[in-house]
Amino acid sequence: MDPIADIIETLSSLGEQRYGKENVSQLAHALQCATLAEEDGATSALITASLLHDMGHLVDKRFEVGQKSEIDRHHENIGAAYLSAWFPPDVTDPIRLHVPAKRYLCATEDGYFDDLSDASVRSLKLQGGAFDKAEADAFISQPHAKDAVRLRRWDDLAKVPDLATLSLEHFRTHIDQVFVSTRA
Repeated sequence: MDPIADIIETLSSLGEQRYGKENVSQLAHALQCATLAEEDGATSALITASLLHDMGHLVDKRFEVGQKSEIDRHHENIGAAYLSAWFPPDVTDPIRLHVPAKRYLCATEDGYFDDLSDASVRSLKLQGGAFDKAEADAFISQPHAKDAVRLRRWDDLAKVPDLATLSLEHFRTHIDQVFVSTRA
């Protein structure tokens, strides 16, 4: 069993599904996010997190129930838990924190909310809305929270139909650098 090959296969095959109500597929969104991270000089861990940040949507057996019923399935937690068998916290924590990072940015950055896509505004409501000051302060003090904010910014930008990106295979090098199997 090659878990990296399985993860790439999951992303490439299931990733052809549309990304929620956005005009790109899950795979296109992931590749755009990872390409932006690499262009911004991120570490291999953060590039991998950017590529895999929505893996929870793909491995969640009840994803469709959440989509149809407008229920937050906490894909960030599902994805981080799934990937924690093979990756360290500098990959999985930004994934786990990328939704709270949106709530943080809505609370702390003027104009951030105004630039969210319609789909992201809808999901923000399901996710609890903007943080209050105490929640924002508690969030940003967590390990890897600043990386989650960087990932969130790329996530917000990675929704452009037909945008050219680096290939999925290109990112295998970054994945290989941070892969650490914790399964016995």
